[in-house]
This record gives sequence, structure tokens and C-alpha cells, in this order.
Amino acid sequence: MATPPDQEESLGTLVAQATAQISALVRSEIELAKAELKFDAKRVGTAAGLFGAAAFMAHLCLILASFAIAYGLVSLGMWEWAAFTVVTVFYLLVAGLLVLIGVRRLKGLTGMRRTTRTLKSLRGGEDAAALTSGSQEQVRP
Repeated sequence: MATPPDQEESLGTLVAQATAQISALVRSEIELAKAELKFDAKRVGTAAGLFGAAAFMAHLCLILASFAIAYGLVSLGMWEWAAFTVVTVFYLLVAGLLVLIGVRRLKGLTGMRRTTRTLKSLRGGEDAAALTSGSQEQVRP
């Protein structure tokens, strides 16, 4: 028994529309993932810059300024070893503060929340379809 030609055309049209919509959905999800990765990459770059600044400051300060400050403390009457210890501890505290700021910047990363949520909802739709189709298997996320 042959099907009428207008039904075949409407089926072809529906398939073409579904294909176009799926393609647009996949493209938009890829663009969303790119945008979220770009945002996270900027934050990681900023945190890495802060770590680099901390290392650079600690290096320069310990080599250059610590001698001047330590000898200034010695001229005020402090023992030489105590003056150098005080200067070293001070600069280590400054470097530790910069590392702490960098760690806090890394903790604020979003981790592509919107893309993950969308993918979970898509997977959830597949789970619902599997359960309503009458299959006896349990689908695990």
C-alpha cells in the first residue's frame, strides 16, 4: 500500500527541520563551552600571574632589599643574625600573602556549570525516554 506523496514530503520536511535544530543546538552548546573555558582560562592566567609576582617579589626582596634593611637594623643596635632573620621572616610573610590571594582566585572558578547542567538535563531526557519506552533496564547517570 503506497503512502500519499504529501505525507512523504512532510516527513522529509520534519526530518530536515529536526536535523537543523539538532545541529543548531550542538553548535550553541559548543559555543557555550568555549565561552566558559575562556572565562576560566582568564582567571587561571590571573592567578598564575599572581603566583609569578609573588615569586619575583620574594626573590628580589630577599636578595636586594633585605641586605639594606638588615644592615639598617644592625646600625640601630640589633645583632646581625637577628636583623637578617627579621627581614627574612617579613618578606616570607609578604610572599605568603600573595600566594594566598592567588589560591583564592583559583577557588572562584566556575567549572562550566551551565554546560554541565545542560548536559545533565539532556541525559535526564534520555533517561526519561528509556523509562517510558517500557524497557526493564535501569539507566544510571
